[in-house]
Amino acid sequence: MSWKVLIANRGEIALRILRSCHALGYETVVCHSEADSNSLAVRLADEHLCIGPASATHSYLDKAQILRAAELTGADAIHPGYGFLSENAEFAEQVEASGFIFIGPESRHIRLMGDKHQALETAKKHGLPTVPGSEGLLGPDLIEVARCGANIGYPLLIKAASGGGGKGIKLIESAEQLIEALPLMRTEAVQCYGNTDLYLEKYLRNPRHIEVQILGDGHGGSWHFGLRDCSVQRRHQKILEEASPLNLDPKSTEKLLEQCCRFIQEIEYRGLGTLEFLYTEGAFFFIEMNTRIQVEHPITEMITGHDLVQLQLQLLKEGKLPLRQSDITMTGHALECRINAEDPQTFHPCPGTVIFYHPPGGFGVRVDSAIYQGDTISPYYDSMIAKIITHAPTRGEAIAKMRVALNECVIDGITTNIELHKTLLEHPDFIQGGYSTTILERVKEVWDKTPA
Repeated sequence: MSWKVLIANRGEIALRILRSCHALGYETVVCHSEADSNSLAVRLADEHLCIGPASATHSYLDKAQILRAAELTGADAIHPGYGFLSENAEFAEQVEASGFIFIGPESRHIRLMGDKHQALETAKKHGLPTVPGSEGLLGPDLIEVARCGANIGYPLLIKAASGGGGKGIKLIESAEQLIEALPLMRTEAVQCYGNTDLYLEKYLRNPRHIEVQILGDGHGGSWHFGLRDCSVQRRHQKILEEASPLNLDPKSTEKLLEQCCRFIQEIEYRGLGTLEFLYTEGAFFFIEMNTRIQVEHPITEMITGHDLVQLQLQLLKEGKLPLRQSDITMTGHALECRINAEDPQTFHPCPGTVIFYHPPGGFGVRVDSAIYQGDTISPYYDSMIAKIITHAPTRGEAIAKMRVALNECVIDGITTNIELHKTLLEHPDFIQGGYSTTILERVKEVWDKTPA
């Protein structure tokens, strides 16, 4: 039976979803902004519909327009990709209430995990290890907040309960700084997330950022697809990921994977999700769960051989998957470099026109991108324009392939962070593996001293 999927996103993830849909024989509809009228996803879709101007607020974040597009084109399901409305519980509810299938988890799980404090409490209740922090949300009593901070111990992090994607987080070194930061953080939380809810969490110095890719069928069935190391970050946002992570305690890792699968079973989670942890001194600490496909999903696909987007689609269409945990094996090593149109020193976005583009290729090299020669990189959206992924039997070989791929990649007309990635791959801490989330600071020290 034919199935039509409306893709409510843009850029490389829209193209990525489109490819999996077509591989399964599903029809595709791409809804897009005026700025994306000439995008590759629009050109390759079976149907497309403009839903508004360049501003994401009036296009990719416009729930009513997206639902209208689904109605007009006769879509059966809506795939939100990542970002935009992918973790918006209200949108998921509206999709289901309008008679469409939401390619993602149930709204109750999006809402639960979207509130970071509730997510922590739920994880703790179901046996996942968590970072020490405030027992509840911070109230208006400054004396009580200061007492809570003292009990946790400094340094600590103050976090917006509805935050995510590296936003709504501030490092606090003292009680005075905590009291000073409270009103600013509440204002930021209201502006970004619509509420003032904040909580405190112990700051772990030099941890690693490790995540577990899971899939649940909503009926107590669950699978894991191994771990990823996402410790290379700038401003709490990832720029390079690898799978599988090096130098983890085997017993702790095996226990963690079992705990994650049990957690997904117990909460009856449906669809793809990622459980994120900090790892230090042989121990894991849960920090959040992302209820969507991740940007870095290709490295998991490369080491497991499973198309995660196809699994998403098949699960929601069929209601179940003929998949056993023993069918999922990890082979080799994979790296992903996020190529951003940004200044590699300041990280400021650098939109413009792609005058010439030559993507890398070869055995074990994958490029997920929607840019093309003559394409305009818009200032309205995220600066990521491509993901270069390499896969090889060993980590050393995967790194060697990535160096070749980065040297081969040519993107003229705009500034990118390719040279920063090259510096990163040569840094001894990265080559050794098992680096912490502060590695980019050390790499930048080398980068800043490099002659222009």
